[in-house]
Amino acid sequence: MTTDMQDESEIFRGTTTGKTLLRNSRSVRGTPKAGMPAFVLGEELADIADSDPRIVVGTADLASANRTNDFHDRHPDRFVNFSIAERNMITAAAGMASCGMIPYVATFASFSAILAAEQIRTDCAYPNMKVRVLGSHSGMSMGFYGTSHHALEDLAMLRCMAELTVVCATDANHLRAILRASVEHPKAMYIRLGRGRDPVVYDDVPEIEFGRAIRLREGTDLTIIACGSQVRASLDAAEKLAKEGVSVRVVDMFSIDTIDAAEVKAAAETGAILTVEEHNVTGGLGSAVAEVLLDLPRIAFRKHGVPDRYVEVGPPAALYAHYRLDVAGVAEVAKELMARKG
Repeated sequence: MTTDMQDESEIFRGTTTGKTLLRNSRSVRGTPKAGMPAFVLGEELADIADSDPRIVVGTADLASANRTNDFHDRHPDRFVNFSIAERNMITAAAGMASCGMIPYVATFASFSAILAAEQIRTDCAYPNMKVRVLGSHSGMSMGFYGTSHHALEDLAMLRCMAELTVVCATDANHLRAILRASVEHPKAMYIRLGRGRDPVVYDDVPEIEFGRAIRLREGTDLTIIACGSQVRASLDAAEKLAKEGVSVRVVDMFSIDTIDAAEVKAAAETGAILTVEEHNVTGGLGSAVAEVLLDLPRIAFRKHGVPDRYVEVGPPAALYAHYRLDVAGVAEVAKELMARKG
């Protein structure tokens, strides 16, 4: 392992007191942690709760890792630590929702979406309870923690559940937009988050609508449709390709279950579509886009993500490079697709 592949925050230094070393830490590359998604979660929910008494927040012994302790500091009477009992937490949240509360419950995506999938379906989605399940540290961002802590199947598992809205947060400002829009959303929700160090895509809080994608860059030769952590990598890959004379459109397809079919159909006009996601290539964003393309004339298309096998264990940055989910890798895959387009 080389130093430039290691990031000090890959080692969790949080405490249960709410005063983490991570909050003020910097990566070995000097990247500040403040303002990144996991670190605005509790703060944004606390802001919303200031004027909405229905908001309650829960977690399963991960208040420091997901920063829900920022909510606890301001609204301790509306915060519950369920300890390591994720399935009980989600069932209890459904009960709170049945009483008119709007619960936001947060834990690692591997424990919420995968461990507690049955509770999300039967206790939240089926009876239409307005529970917001926040799955942080999704994909392979847990690195060294291995398969039990990786969440590379959550989108596939949850997007097929009826009456459940599934969205991916792209960066801190995008997460703020999703949380604000989620308050009055009529369905149960699963909100997928990165590991809290996602690079900036949105300089300000964007206007969003669930079910509508955001076109971030225009292009005529190829469209990259990405979500979550891969949006920034796709934008940077597009910039790299532009220097080689390739015009690439980039779309943030953050709504996964209600995919923006119109934007996918519009992308077909570029003649080639590449989907990029930090997820198993089976069942996630790529599959959702492919379902739309079935109704269109055939074009060059490729799903890019994690191969259908359990990933290696290592520093996240090294894993992204290994699976070609970094900027260079996405650009390489895009050029391979362009070669097929002819």
